[in-house]
Amino acid sequence: MSPSRLVAAVALLGGVVATVLGLLTFGAQASVRPDGVPLAVSGPGAEQIAARGAEAVRWRVAGPEEARELLLDKEVYGVLELGHPATVVVSGAVNPAGAQLAQQVMTGVAQAAGVPFTVETLHPATAAGRTIPLAASALLWIGGLAASAGLFLLGRREGVEPTTGHRMALVGGVAVVASGAVVGLTALWDSTVPLGWDVLGYLLLIGVAFAAAQGALLKFLGIRALGVLGPLYLIAPAVAGTVPELLDPVYRALLWSWTPFRFSTEGLRSLLQGTPDAPDVLHGVLVLGGIAVAGLAALAIPARQPAR
Repeated sequence: MSPSRLVAAVALLGGVVATVLGLLTFGAQASVRPDGVPLAVSGPGAEQIAARGAEAVRWRVAGPEEARELLLDKEVYGVLELGHPATVVVSGAVNPAGAQLAQQVMTGVAQAAGVPFTVETLHPATAAGRTIPLAASALLWIGGLAASAGLFLLGRREGVEPTTGHRMALVGGVAVVASGAVVGLTALWDSTVPLGWDVLGYLLLIGVAFAAAQGALLKFLGIRALGVLGPLYLIAPAVAGTVPELLDPVYRALLWSWTPFRFSTEGLRSLLQGTPDAPDVLHGVLVLGGIAVAGLAALAIPARQPAR
């Protein structure tokens, strides 16, 4: 291939990569629009409010206690308790994007009805508390990726194929070190954020799951695995940082539905904000535990031949 054709081909490749990554990252944020956002309403006139709900909102009529239970279980993003005054109830344990939208919608309903209202926040979160769940997931991912890729590349440079013991030790080591880094950064950002044993254990589970999956892909795909693992660092947080009801249905089905970042992020958010009984904690343990077991099992399988 002539130099001019090579330059043209590489330039075209750059444009294609930029387009694909743009669609998969910024496209998820640029196409955000409410679609069936779940909210609860209780009190006199709740049925009338629910009947006037547009496609952007899906109201659930419930009693005051039941509505708050739905909010604690994250089945709704906010509760409108009708009365004089009305009460707009949101939660710091809910994804900030969902909680913010819920508050805007419910205050708008109260203002349109000419009813005075107050805002009540359950499990209030600080700025660091809202940021840490997604940040921790991303940092644990990139920490595991850097360590796994480093072992692979250094092994190739030295002409040595890492053993199963080396790979297993790396998974455990990077999970501990990266989790320690997240804990240290959390304490630096906001010392009031609770870091109990449940939070520490969940961080270690995330670290092991991510490092094991990355190590397994690098073991069997070689350097080509970086073409998958690298973009995931850009793609997954773009969709895990919001709620599915705000994503375009295409992004919701193709990205949000399977990304492990949403399980790590929302489970950690519930633990940090004092709602460990929320269903997403158990879902996160099951999903991340399954990823960890599958990744470690793959690392234990002897490779037929070194990846090129």
